[in-house]
Amino acid sequence: MAARDYGQYSGITRAMELVGERWALLIIRDLLVGPRRYGELAAGLPRIPSNILAARLKELQAAGVIRRAPRSRVIVYELTAYGRELEPVVLALGAWGFKALDDPRDEQIITPDSMTMDLRTAFQPQVALSLPATAYAARFQGAELLVRVDGSALDVRRGDGPVDFAFSMTAGAGIRRLISGELAPEHAIATGAVEVLRGPSDLLSRFANTFHLAA
Repeated sequence: MAARDYGQYSGITRAMELVGERWALLIIRDLLVGPRRYGELAAGLPRIPSNILAARLKELQAAGVIRRAPRSRVIVYELTAYGRELEPVVLALGAWGFKALDDPRDEQIITPDSMTMDLRTAFQPQVALSLPATAYAARFQGAELLVRVDGSALDVRRGDGPVDFAFSMTAGAGIRRLISGELAPEHAIATGAVEVLRGPSDLLSRFANTFHLAA
């Protein structure tokens, strides 16, 4: 079913034939956050042409990576068990790509699903085990997330709820610099890169220790 045949016999070649087409891994990234309707996938990938989205979904279904499922009288796309096996691959690829990440261009956006996966990528469970359970409300441009950390367990989702610390960061470059350690938490607050909305400001340091990736 692969749209591209590389003419080689190997596991990596076959993987590239199944998920290496343009946009395929970004669709999988968003579905790792949770099931999505067609329109939600399109909204999360605003530059994807509708015919390409339809083609990628059809190809991924044929490969057994995703499936269509009825949910509350609507059809959603979700990963199969086989598709969910790609999560460590996607997280590792995100960590690798973070090393080459520059400051965002004006036309680049942050979506709730992309930031959710970036936070999963940066999560340091061994550090979180030594810290008290903490709930954060985080705003990154248009992405507003509820982030709960309890030991090695991480839960990131959209929505509201009780939190220990709420903060806003309007510039995408700020979160990259904070997570990489380039921007110290206290300096981020002092310079206005981070706006504390609620809770003690020293919890930003806990957040930065819990979510860290070396650039």
